[in-house]
Amino acid sequence: MSEFHKTAAECSMWADEAGHLIDKARRENLELAWDRLEKQTPQCNICEMGLSCSKCIMGPCRIIPGLDRDKGVCGADAALTVARNFGRFVAGGAAAHSDHGRDLVEVLHEIGAGTTSAYQVRDEEKLRRIAAEVGVSSEGGVTEVAAALAARLGEDYGSFSRGLAFLPRVPQVRRELWDKLKITPRGIDREPVEMLHRTHMGVDCDPVSLCLHSARVALADGWGGSMCGTEISDIIFGTPKPTASRVNLGVIKKNMVNILVHGHSPIVSEMILAAAADPIMVTAAREAGADGINVAGLCCTGNELLMRRGIPLAGNHLMTELTIVTGAVEAIVADYQCIMPSLVNLSQCYHTKFIATSDKARFPGSTFLDFKPSNARELAGQAVAMAVEAYKKRDQSRVDIPVEPVEITSGFSNEAIVSALGGTPTPLIEAIKSGAIRGAVGIVGCNNPKVKQDYGHVTLAKELIKRDILVLVTGCATGAMGKAGLLMPEGAHLAGEGLAGVCRSLGIPPVLHVGSCVDNSRIIQLCAVLAKALGTDISALPVAASAPEWYSEKAAAIGLYAVASGITTHLGLPPMILGSPFITELATSGLNGVVGAAFMVEPDPIQAGAKLDELISGKRQALGLTA
Repeated sequence: MSEFHKTAAECSMWADEAGHLIDKARRENLELAWDRLEKQTPQCNICEMGLSCSKCIMGPCRIIPGLDRDKGVCGADAALTVARNFGRFVAGGAAAHSDHGRDLVEVLHEIGAGTTSAYQVRDEEKLRRIAAEVGVSSEGGVTEVAAALAARLGEDYGSFSRGLAFLPRVPQVRRELWDKLKITPRGIDREPVEMLHRTHMGVDCDPVSLCLHSARVALADGWGGSMCGTEISDIIFGTPKPTASRVNLGVIKKNMVNILVHGHSPIVSEMILAAAADPIMVTAAREAGADGINVAGLCCTGNELLMRRGIPLAGNHLMTELTIVTGAVEAIVADYQCIMPSLVNLSQCYHTKFIATSDKARFPGSTFLDFKPSNARELAGQAVAMAVEAYKKRDQSRVDIPVEPVEITSGFSNEAIVSALGGTPTPLIEAIKSGAIRGAVGIVGCNNPKVKQDYGHVTLAKELIKRDILVLVTGCATGAMGKAGLLMPEGAHLAGEGLAGVCRSLGIPPVLHVGSCVDNSRIIQLCAVLAKALGTDISALPVAASAPEWYSEKAAAIGLYAVASGITTHLGLPPMILGSPFITELATSGLNGVVGAAFMVEPDPIQAGAKLDELISGKRQALGLTA
């Protein structure tokens, strides 16, 4: 059996810290994600291929091409069934990212309306710059500009938007292509809703039409909802700048009250951070016997705090259960997305409080605090107080923190990258032209217990940087890169001579952390800036994207908006489309002739590195550069 498809019992973890705590969990008879995967194995092959349908009560149907069950009750064949399922999968991911963005728009609106004192604008320059960019007045007081910008971006969430505010960032040639294909996004909410309509029985029965609309849904996420989330987070919480921090389970402190913030939105975690610094709370922690209060991050909420505040990152998706197994976590404060429901039950096996904070993300058995901009400070204080009380119940004999933290550098927003280059992208363009940097690849996304944890992320990154290909990283891949030493300037010794020289001259790592999963919008925006500067389309650039260990609907939406924007995207696992050779061929080859990019599926990260290198060489030659 391939090491990329092992059962839980056979899976060798990449990180020693994970393996150590998996052994501890099994000694304590605790169930983890890998155990549940093993119980689910073998998984349904028909579902895995995208050939099951439960969209109406005439079904559920299982489509088996080549037999007498090659159509569902309604007559849908394999191609239509796969296209419908994939469309809804993408719509789910786009809706999640875009709803995240909407929450930030609403907070900005409350700042403008003066109805919250918990939040304020930290980057006034960016507020005024973005306001001017999207066509609203940047003059007047901060609250006035905030209100106007929130109103303009709020329009994009409806069906009658005048056109997504950030679409002018896209090169004109790409926008003309989208118009020709009728995939220009018209509204952030409109496209996922229309996908649900199209995939109802008896509506859109053309697989190609459904696939094109899937691209439109994804573009509404990348250039709409996610971009709103990124830009407004910068405005409210500060635009990231290079910052020193630490990563791995060693950031959990044995003698402190440990609070882990988990999910994707910085709205709650920023308030938790403020409450944990309150001298009253610190005193309470010391009176409880702790040395103080320690806040660390998980998943993309962790990435948000890491980028802006240098708050350490305890782990990624597959480390979340293991943080509890350390026995040293007093509270997990969760907002939404990628939060395993198992965390509630696992918390109850320890002294850990699991605190849910979003009405749209309920977890039975948790403590629920309904965070709003109007009560955020008060409830953050309550959450921290709960953590202090939990510390008194900690069983020190069960505490096991197996590693020391690793130093990393974070905070490479587009503004920070351009600033490091002297305020213009020209030096980056010149480095690409000279071949010092042959290209760039964004390595993004989740972990998946079906593959060897962190191996795909780290191995692919090493394969790329040794070929002088700069790597940008977001989301759960961040923890993997950090633990491998790739997020420090010293990691440049693993890079090729050209990239290493650039890293030394700028004092940067060969892998740049650019944020959480919504911050993949930074990557496509940077590609657009480079394409405009070169007078070409994004599809001509020597760039690519990769999700070696992905699992979620959001990752599918990200991958598709990258492809639809002209960026070839590597996947370590195939999406659930293999039941239709037609859809599979369209995704992995046919899209090249439609949008100038396609998906590449390759489970082996070493082979993936070689294929991406070949792709980048071809792009360079087409631009008249040395391969």
